[in-house]
Order: sequence, then C-alpha cells, then structure tokens
Amino acid sequence: MGMNTESPQYAIDIENLHKTYKSDGKSPAKKALDDVSLKVERGSIFGLLGPNGAGKSTIINIMAGLVTKTEGSVKIWDIDIDQDQRNAKAAIGIVPQEINFDAFFSPAHLLDLMAGLYGVPKEKRRTMELLKMVGLEDKADAYTRSLSGGMKRRLMIAKAMVHTPPILVLDEPTAGVDVELRKQLWDNVRTLNKQGVTILLTTHYLEEAEELCDQIAIINHGKVIADEPTESILGRIDGKEIRFRLDRPFDEVPAELAKYDAQKEGRRTVCIRYTPQEQAVGELIEAIQKSGYGIADITTDDSDLEDVFIQLTK
Repeated sequence: MGMNTESPQYAIDIENLHKTYKSDGKSPAKKALDDVSLKVERGSIFGLLGPNGAGKSTIINIMAGLVTKTEGSVKIWDIDIDQDQRNAKAAIGIVPQEINFDAFFSPAHLLDLMAGLYGVPKEKRRTMELLKMVGLEDKADAYTRSLSGGMKRRLMIAKAMVHTPPILVLDEPTAGVDVELRKQLWDNVRTLNKQGVTILLTTHYLEEAEELCDQIAIINHGKVIADEPTESILGRIDGKEIRFRLDRPFDEVPAELAKYDAQKEGRRTVCIRYTPQEQAVGELIEAIQKSGYGIADITTDDSDLEDVFIQLTK
C-alpha cells in the first residue's frame, strides 16, 4: 500500500489549522476553524467533543479531502495531506454521520465493492471477517434495506475498514441511537482499538467521550478550548449534583450538611453540588447519618457537556 512501515508516534497530527468559508454574497465569510492543533497518539481513542457546529465535522472533512483547508498542516499516519493525498487518505477509514449505501446491495457485496474501489486484491479482502467483527455475518447476503438502523450503523464501520486503515474516524457515531445500540457500538470501538486501530471520534455526548476516550479535546466556535487526558478534563468539571431523600421531612438543612452548602428541595430532599476531587460521597452520607436522619434514596446528576463549556469558557 506504499505506507511507511515505521509506526509514527502520532496517528494524526494537525497544526495551526484554519478554515474560513468565503462569503457567498448572501452570508458573510465564516471562520469554521481558528488555529486548531491536535495530536492523536497512535493506539489511542481520542475524543473530539463539542456542540453541533463547533467545527468537528470540518476537521474530518478536511482529513477526508472533502473540504480544502485555508491554512495549516494535516498529517495522517505521518503523511502530509498536501504532499501525498492518496496515501494519507488510504491510512484512514471514515464513518460519516449519515448512512449512505444502496438499499439493494447485500452487506457482503457492499464490502467487496468498497474493497475493490480501494484496490484491495480479491485474495486480500476480509469481507466475512469484517462482517463478523460487527456482528453481521448472518446478514451477509440480505438486502441492506432489510437491516435495522443499528445494523446499518455497524455496517458503516465495516465499510470504513475494508482497506485495513490504521486509523478509524467516527463522526457522531451514536447520534440518535438508543442506549442498547450505543453500548454495542462502544464495544465494537473498544474491540477495534484493542486490535491496534487508533480511533478518533467526534461526539457531543460527554458520557460517550468519558466512557471511551483516553484523551479529549473540546472544541467550541472553531477553537480548541481544552485538550487533555480524560481524567483531568473530568477533574475540571466541578459539577456533580447529588440529591438525598431523607427518611422523614425536615424544616431546615441539618447543621452537619450546611457546611456543604446543601439546599433544601421539597419536604424531604437535600441537594448538594460537590467536586468528586474534593469530597467523597461517603463523607456526605456520614454527615447525614450524624445528623440523625436515614437516607431513603440517592440520585446523582453528572454535569453534561453544556456545564463543561460554561466552566471552560468562563
């Protein structure tokens, strides 16, 4: 495949990437990416997290060769996209958000066709192996239109892998899919990563990034506002809310809890905002028991992406 056999330290290396969409007379020029630099370690799962319209898809479209960058450099598997676009593109498999294949092909036929487009010789094609990997081997010869939405999503992953790229890019892989399927797709992603595939995924679900990624970059309005290991990003989110429903009504927040700035909600519930870094839930439970109450119920509310942005963009 003409790819260098030396494995680079960074699977994807983006430096000072800018993209401005020119004014078309009707709308003004729009800066979609503003000096974005990202380094994705080989073998990692890297999350690009941000609200819709933050610039995540623009980055992917530039890597895919669908959008021309305004300035900056992009290397995929150490191949500069300006110098050798063909091999740079061969190093990457992209799973787009929207499902795009002919309803009358069977999955096996689709993967074969795709491998052919990538110039993979017949004896090197891994059609059944890929279908097995995404749990579709029993649907190899069905019409793709008869597949459920979840199966189609998984077929998209197999389709992106026909040329055995070392990097897989998933653009919002679980937008609009149900919880069970989300978990299934996550398992697929983990399996691929264990097999050595570097994965870049874009998402606006904090939970997804938290669950899968080693490193998370947060992008907002085309700028990278944070880029660090998942643990340390989560550590910066000092917003977990926990509610304790006590075993009986109370008039005012017990003194033991007042020092945690506990708020009374309704007749029997206290709500406390706490930082996992600083307080253990056990400590809060102890404080409640010390004040002579029992706990009927505990619910937590992890801060979502919106909170993170508000905190990081302060």
